[in-house]
Amino acid sequence: MKDLSKYIKFTPYLYFLSFIIFWFTTVNRSEGVFAFPILIFGIPFIWQIIKPNNKLNFVLGTIFVCISSYFILAYLSDVLGIISFGKTVKQFIIIGGLFSLTNFVMSLWIIRNSLKPTF
Repeated sequence: MKDLSKYIKFTPYLYFLSFIIFWFTTVNRSEGVFAFPILIFGIPFIWQIIKPNNKLNFVLGTIFVCISSYFILAYLSDVLGIISFGKTVKQFIIIGGLFSLTNFVMSLWIIRNSLKPTF
C-alpha cells in the first residue's frame, strides 16, 4: 500500500497524457501526419513524471484550471439554455460534463501537488 501511495501523485499527469494520446489517435485517423504536433502537448506532463518541478507544476495547474473553468461555463450555458448549440454538440452533453468536471479536479490536484514542499 505504501508503494501505491507513492505513485498516486502522478494520476493527473497520466490522465492528461491519456487524453492527449486519445486526441492524437482520433485526429491521426482523419488528418494523418498533421496530427503529430498534438504530441508536443504531452512533453510537460512527461517531464513532470520524470523530473518534477514545482514551478512548471503550478503553471500547468493554473492553465488547466482556467481551461477547465471555461469548459464548465460552456457546459452550464448549454444545460441552462443560455446559448444554443447544434444538434451534434448536444449529443455529447453527458460526456462533456464528466470530462469538464474531471479536468477541473485533475487541474486542482496538480496545483495541490505544486504547493507541497516535496514533490
